This record gives sequence, C-alpha cells and structure tokens, in this order.
Amino acid sequence: MPQVRIIAKNFMDMVAALPAMKLDKLYDSSLICEAVLRSLPPLAKKYVLQMLFIDLPVSARTMEEWVLPDGSSKHKVAIDRLLQLRIFLEVIDRKRESSYRLNPIFQENLRKYLIHGGTLPREPMPSNVTVRLPTLEDLDAYAIEQWECFLLQLINSGQVERLTGFNPSMIKVFQRGLLSTRDNEPPKLTENGFQFLLMDTNAQLWYIIREYISSSEGHGVDPAELISFLLELSFHAPGKAYNMNTLADVQKSAISDLAALGLVKLQQGRKDNWFIPTKLATNLSMSLSDSSSRKEGFVVVETNFRLYAYSTSKLHCEILRLFARVEYQLPNLIVGAITKESLYNAFENGISGEQIIAFLQQNAHPRVAEKTPSVPENVTIRSDCGKTDRNRVEMSPQIFNDISIQGDEVFEAACDFEGDRRLLWKIQRRCA
Repeated sequence: MPQVRIIAKNFMDMVAALPAMKLDKLYDSSLICEAVLRSLPPLAKKYVLQMLFIDLPVSARTMEEWVLPDGSSKHKVAIDRLLQLRIFLEVIDRKRESSYRLNPIFQENLRKYLIHGGTLPREPMPSNVTVRLPTLEDLDAYAIEQWECFLLQLINSGQVERLTGFNPSMIKVFQRGLLSTRDNEPPKLTENGFQFLLMDTNAQLWYIIREYISSSEGHGVDPAELISFLLELSFHAPGKAYNMNTLADVQKSAISDLAALGLVKLQQGRKDNWFIPTKLATNLSMSLSDSSSRKEGFVVVETNFRLYAYSTSKLHCEILRLFARVEYQLPNLIVGAITKESLYNAFENGISGEQIIAFLQQNAHPRVAEKTPSVPENVTIRSDCGKTDRNRVEMSPQIFNDISIQGDEVFEAACDFEGDRRLLWKIQRRCA
C-alpha cells in the first residue's frame, strides 16, 4: 500500500518546506543534522558522508560516475532530496554546468558531531534529587498503554476510557484526517485512518507529529522551533529524568501534550518537576526510509474463514472488529470469523479488501507467516468479491422519451415516487 508510506514521509517534507533562513538555523544544532541524516535514503547518506570533508563543489557529471547505470533513478531521488533539504547547494559555472557542495552550516555541525559527539541542551537530573523513577520495563509498559489508549480512541470504541488530563482540542488535532464526521452520526474511521492503524509505530508517530506541527502555527508557535525540540527530544536517554525548568514555555506545552501519547512520563518532586522520555520518544530519530524490523504477528486465518488472534491487547480486538465478527475473547485469545456481513460493514466504512488482506499478512502468526500464502486464497477471494457484490448495479442518469402517461395525476404520482426514493435525478414530462 504505497499511500501509507507517503503519509509517513510527509514530516521531512515539512522540514524541507521551511524557508532557507529557518532551515539553516535548524542546522545550527549538530543533533538536528544527525537526525536529518538518519532520515535520508541510503544513497543520499553515502553522498553526504563522502563529501563531508570536501570543501570544493563536485560536478554533477563526476557524481553520476559514482553509481552504476542501473542506479540512475536512485541517484536522481537522492540528489533531489538533498537539494530539497538544502543539504546540497547547487552551483552553476560559466559553462552552465551544475556542481554540488554541502551546505556549509550543515557540513560544519555534522563534522563536529562525528568528531566530538553531540551535546544535549540539558543534562539528566542527579539521582539524589529524583526519587522512585520507573524502571525501563515499567516505562515501556506505560508508553504502550498510553499509545494503545490513543489508538483505541481513534477507533472510537464505546469501551475506551477517555485519556485523563488530555486536552480535547489536541485529540482533534491528532485525529485530523483519520476520522470523518457527519451530522448526527458518530465519527468513523476513514480509509487513511485504517491505513494509519497498519503503519509501524515509528511511522504513526511521525504522522501525529506532522499534524501537531501543522496546527502549531495557528497558535503562534514557530514550526522550526517545535521541530528542533522534537528532534532533540529523540536523543534523550530513556528512563532518565530531565528538569522541566530547563524548558522554554513552548517546550513545556509540547511536553504536556506528548505525555498523553506516551512519549514522556511526567513526575513531580517536592521542589522540582521532571519528564522521563520513553522509547517512543527515541523512535522520533529513526529513519523513515529504512524498513522497520517486522513485529511478531498474532493472527491465524483458516480456510473456513475462522480467525484466531493470540493477543491480550484490547487494541488488537477492536481493530479486528472493523472487518470481522468477534465471537468471544479469552485472556490471551480472540476468536472470530470473517463473514459477508462484517466485510460489508468494513466496506461501508471505507476499508478495502486489499487493506484487510494486507493487515492479516503483516500480522500473521509466526507459525503461518512462513507459509505461502500466509492468508488462505479463498479468504483473499472473498474479500475481493465482497466489494464486487456491492457494486453489481451502477446508477447513471438517463432520459426516457415518448413515454405515454395517461393524465396528470398519474404523472405527478410517478414524480413523487421517484423523488422520494432518489432513483432518478429528474423526471421531465415532454409536452406534445
């Protein structure tokens, strides 16, 4: 599903859209340079490192010789991305031939990072000040619980408890584009919303952060300042406590919003308050261009359309309800079936058969993931045919001439009948 990847990459598109002055200011931080480097395609990373200690421009023809002929398309993608992010600056000589050189600000700060290492703007608080810090295991459990609670709210299940202390206006920002609302109807998951649920956690985070930054400008917050803080946050050590007093007002507001998503945990002491980053925060600096490691699946689908999900997660159960009939749930097992009615309900909500099959394949239990195919072929066929069944009849405007109608009353009755049922756009009587 290519659309999922497009959604995930839009955050760095936002970085590239910043004005040149703000983008250069962003590169004043060596940590930001490292984070942007991680986001680049593999070939673009190679070009940056290869030119890091070259102070003179390198001609475009010379760089084309660095790749084999069959890698020309990847070469073009890499060059375009580096130019968009102002990592490469184009130089045109008198002969109108192009050359490239690294952005001096980016080049200098990335050199410092590689030689001396990065320096965080704040240090962890000493252990004698902080008390009862959560263990890494407890912190991971907290992050997963908060993140799954947010995703459950996205699915809009009636069983989901509201996030305590979460700003209602911010939950609307995070859910923008993922839910559709109609008059007198509860919110429904959109096609993009279902694709969002299929993303890996890192891509989901970047989508949410992208929406968060997009809305910040309307509140008088500089997007470049927010981007800088979020990327720096990804370099903090999970489980360490950092003093809230070291944050600016904009950063404190962002920390409060991100805490509800499980990126940080807030704690209060007698004198000081601090935040503790979780592993979700460190995921912010991971590369979106690299494929993430495959999670262990939990779903088994049989040829009789029975579905078994070995999971204790309420989130997994609610996702399955989107396209399957869940019959009962044991402590570590969800049992259901993919029926024609459950498929029709999924199609009504904008979920396609291809998305359902992709979800089942991505989350296939290890015992069946090794098989080809991991989802039985008859289940795949039913998912495809289900949508075809609903589209057997196509409505199109038609004009009927020379219809003999006896009397005005019969004609008016026909108009009322068709108008109530919206079977025809218009009935027009042709006068002789």
